[in-house]
Amino acid sequence: MSSINQIQDEIIEEFSFFGDWMEKYEHIIEFGKDLPSMDAALRTEDNLVKGCQSQVWLHARLDGNTLTFEADSDAVITKGLVGLIVRILSGHSPAEIANADLYFAEAIGLKEHLSPNRANGFVSMIKKMKMYAIAYQAKTNVD
Repeated sequence: MSSINQIQDEIIEEFSFFGDWMEKYEHIIEFGKDLPSMDAALRTEDNLVKGCQSQVWLHARLDGNTLTFEADSDAVITKGLVGLIVRILSGHSPAEIANADLYFAEAIGLKEHLSPNRANGFVSMIKKMKMYAIAYQAKTNVD
């Protein structure tokens, strides 16, 4: 399995092939289309990401010693953004996720091209995923 930084570097390289932001947005939307369907039972208040203008649900489960994230959104670009983060963080240990330096967004120019509301939601998604990682890390260190 690739490291978090290797996956970020792959994504940065993928985005370098697109000439303008319309093409980059289309690529982001593809990440949302690639997300597996989220079980409707997981679309709960607890799994709702606070701070997002759109509705975004995020669920994590521990598979062995790695976290697997499931996500969904009612907005196409937002679903793509969460799909992008899921691609990067899913399948890694809680410690790796909690300590990850997520530099891809700045490297691909995402920060300059998201509306303030969408940017806040993007940060909230990352925070929730890192909080899941920290919670699972604490839980597994106690047992």
